[in-house]
Amino acid sequence: MTKSILNLLYSREHEWILQLDKNRVRIGISDYAQRQLGDIVFVENPEVNDKVTANESIGTIESVKTASEIYAPVSGTIIRVNEELQDAPEIMNEQPYEAGWLVEIELSSSGELQTLLNEEEYQIFINEGGE
Repeated sequence: MTKSILNLLYSREHEWILQLDKNRVRIGISDYAQRQLGDIVFVENPEVNDKVTANESIGTIESVKTASEIYAPVSGTIIRVNEELQDAPEIMNEQPYEAGWLVEIELSSSGELQTLLNEEEYQIFINEGGE
C-alpha cells in the first residue's frame, strides 16, 4: 500500500487518517512528521476503550531528537492499538503509512473528517512551513 492509493486525510498536527469504514478510522503520523522527529525509540499510545477528543493529546512519541505529543484528529473511542510499536517503534520510521500506524478509532461523528486536509492541501501546508 502506498499513501496515494489510500486516499488519506491529514491533520495540521501531522497525523494521517485512513477511513476504514463509515465509523472507523486508522491513524498514524505522516512521513513528513517521522522525518522531522528522526529515529523513533518509544511510543506511548492510549488504551483500548479510551474516549478521545479531537485536537487533544492521546500519547507521546519519543525520538533521538525530541519527544512529541500525538493528537487525536477526530473524537471517538479507541478500538485498537498497534501493539507492535511497543517492541519495535522504528516501524514508524520504516513504514509510516503501513505497519507504522498508531490506533484505530470508532468515530463519535464522521462530520469531523470534513475538517481535515486532503493530500494536496497537506502538501501545501507543509511546503508553507507546516508548523
